[in-house]
Amino acid sequence: MSADPPPNNHAIEDLYVENHLWLQKWLRSKLGCVHHAADLAQDTFVRVLGKSEAIHIREPRSYLVTIANGLVYDFRRRQRLEERYLEALLQLPEPLQPSPETRALQLEALSALDALLDQLPAAVRRAFLLSQLSGWTHQRIAAELRLSVATVKRHIVRGLAQCCLLP
Repeated sequence: MSADPPPNNHAIEDLYVENHLWLQKWLRSKLGCVHHAADLAQDTFVRVLGKSEAIHIREPRSYLVTIANGLVYDFRRRQRLEERYLEALLQLPEPLQPSPETRALQLEALSALDALLDQLPAAVRRAFLLSQLSGWTHQRIAAELRLSVATVKRHIVRGLAQCCLLP
């Protein structure tokens, strides 16, 4: 004889049964792809499972749309990053092209780094990227961003710390 699942599982199951198809259709209208919509609908409910307040939702569709919109934003951001990465690879001579496995690992690392940098304020992120990718001096970054050199240094240190490049 099996025991009934806890009440929270019933509430989440009801939420899923009542809204999954609706959410999947809503996502398909946003993404234009049934497969991506199905994946993000599932990801939305996985997020709901991790939240304790899911049992007390007054507006379930608004709640689901809020979560799904964040997932759509992340999905589109990853797509743009992947497109830019693949465009950059096309500039490399064929003998220097990475293997598909290496490409996948590099893209995963880029996505993780992008997510870390996205958590920083815009000025911090910009100062950090100008120093690391463009090789600009602190003085040049300060002039470009209209900040003091000391602030630029703090921003760069914060960026390094965010990316776990500092102990």
